[in-house]
Amino acid sequence: MTNSRRDFLKTLGSGIAIALVTGDATAQGLHRAIHPGASGGAPAPTDQIAAWLHVGADDSVTVYTGKVEVGQGIRTSLAQELAEELRVPLASVHMIMGDTDLTPYDMGTFGSMSTPRMGPILRKAGASARELLIDLAAAKWRVGRETLTAQLGAVVDRAHGRRATYGELTAGRLLVETMRDDAPLTPASAWMTAGHSLPRVGARDVVTGRHQYPSDITRPGMLHGKVLRAPSIGATMQSVDASDAASVNDAIVVQDGQFVGVAAPRTADAERALISIRATWAPAPGPQPSSLDVYDYLKRTRPAPSSGRGGGEGFGGGEPFVQGDVDGALKSAAHTLARTYTVAYIAHVPLEPRAAVAEWTTDDKGPKLTVWTGTQRPFGVKEELMRAFDLADDRVRVIMPDTGSGYGGKHTGECAVEAARLARGARQPVSLVWTREEEFRWAYFRPAGVIDVNAGMTADGTLTAWAFDNYNSGPAAIRPMYAITNQRVEYHPSESPLRQGSYRGLAATANHFAREMHVDEMARLVGMDTLAFRLRNLADERLRAVFQTAADRFGWGKPRAEGRGVGIAGGFEKGGYIATAIEVAVDRTSGSVKLVRGVSAFDCGAVVNPDILRNQIEGAFIQGIGGALFEAIDFDHGVIRNAHLAQYRVPRFSDVPDVEVVLIDRKDQTPMGAGETPIFGVAPAIGAAIFDATGIRVRQLPMARGGLRTS
Repeated sequence: MTNSRRDFLKTLGSGIAIALVTGDATAQGLHRAIHPGASGGAPAPTDQIAAWLHVGADDSVTVYTGKVEVGQGIRTSLAQELAEELRVPLASVHMIMGDTDLTPYDMGTFGSMSTPRMGPILRKAGASARELLIDLAAAKWRVGRETLTAQLGAVVDRAHGRRATYGELTAGRLLVETMRDDAPLTPASAWMTAGHSLPRVGARDVVTGRHQYPSDITRPGMLHGKVLRAPSIGATMQSVDASDAASVNDAIVVQDGQFVGVAAPRTADAERALISIRATWAPAPGPQPSSLDVYDYLKRTRPAPSSGRGGGEGFGGGEPFVQGDVDGALKSAAHTLARTYTVAYIAHVPLEPRAAVAEWTTDDKGPKLTVWTGTQRPFGVKEELMRAFDLADDRVRVIMPDTGSGYGGKHTGECAVEAARLARGARQPVSLVWTREEEFRWAYFRPAGVIDVNAGMTADGTLTAWAFDNYNSGPAAIRPMYAITNQRVEYHPSESPLRQGSYRGLAATANHFAREMHVDEMARLVGMDTLAFRLRNLADERLRAVFQTAADRFGWGKPRAEGRGVGIAGGFEKGGYIATAIEVAVDRTSGSVKLVRGVSAFDCGAVVNPDILRNQIEGAFIQGIGGALFEAIDFDHGVIRNAHLAQYRVPRFSDVPDVEVVLIDRKDQTPMGAGETPIFGVAPAIGAAIFDATGIRVRQLPMARGGLRTS
């Protein structure tokens, strides 16, 4: 626990503070963490504190969590789960999120993990606080606790007509407790606050422009920064002349090794100063692949284990998964089919480009750096800043205002480090907001990949053999969800010519595309309906249910008009089950592909907020259209060739069909995340629908960039 966090606890004032502790941490250990002078016992369990809950003497309820809000709605849904168990109105819950001085360490907000991991912790915390408050009321009134109930922020004694608010029960004391294992949780079937479509917290501020995003943050005396960029990836600076930049209206030039930037009172002055800087560069050595030949390159290259290259963030390779005798099953199969599928690098295109405000201050301990930035990993960015400036843990604070989307693209802190360099050199706070072009050229991408699939089946369409090799795009959801006796599945990391990293769904989008497209081809090889083929080979009842639900709502099997086709695809990942059915209209003359309608059925357990969940699924559907049909990064010789939205096509309103979302609310199941899985069925369903309409099988993403090739 840092000194600043101890100071933070002192500021809480009276009330009840509940530490949401994971693992085997004890209340005594927690007490020693908060009161370092306490003696005896094991070391303090501060690394096991997942969040804080404070119920104030003024009846306020505040949750401190390292999770962050990037538009997915967890500020609301997590508060709903806490309010449900604590028995308080949602409006009384205030969430403090992603402030590294105030909230406990959190690895990050990604992987659809907030709902399944933080949700249960907050529910347990709310229940623990509720039971503690009932205990306090029972002691205060000298009655048995079984006669008391908690409701609307108070404990009620109906037998004697008494009521005490939570704040009154704390009696001006600060009580620090850990979660209780015996605090009963409310079953989803009895939820009164969770499970309902309550409006998003802060929605009015967002739609009226009052909400402050990272790019809106201002500080006294703040300057605006710009950074000199290399002409190509991997180029190194040989010389620089910034003499003219210093003459531009109060502009300050900052150079730190290969880093050169300027800060000025106005953005326009910073841009003028930057343009005046003259630098010479040496390109990266050796040949570099282009977007035209990258797939051969990815299959050829495999980095040495010690090189630290290839794969990208979280994309390390592993041992292949082997089950049964794949080669023998392929030899004995009635039908076999081997195909190769490719996926292109694509950009995240967040609504708000990277932005950061950095401010250096000094106190009796030395310099301290505070950065406001939009990131999915505030504590990860803090560690980057500590390393970059050789600062101790308590000398860096990262504050994450609710930010304008991430889609997996805001895991790193390059913009924050750049803003801090500029602020240190200028000796004033500096705001740095990347342009859309910088976002395209210098952020990381969803990995490109090559996937080879070889499968065998019996004459009646039962899959018997499955060999699946993914080169570079990643191992997420790589194993088939179909019941196949003989499987060999392997991920092969490659040398990526572009910087790559997480994207919505990681590699699961690529792996679902190849798998579901291949299954569609296998079904047609034996003349079976593609839905019936899937149901024959699926054993998981929840996955079968989403396929059947989507098909029923879509009207699967009904006749369709000339030039139109239908496709269905789905999958499972991160506790969520998705099936998507899509109808497309294809103009064979122009090659245009138009989505007519779509249905997505989704099961992620008990639904916490139906409206927010529908928003997530609709958003994933729309984003999936871009990767399926037209998004791709063009590059050669280390230069991104389509670094503007005029050149890089993202989905438009006119691309969006009628989309129906069907929620399968499984109140008997734990709530799971929904940020990633709903995107998986979109691309393969479109691909299958294109084939259904035209007989043309497209095996690469994107499938119809510039129009479908019909000849």
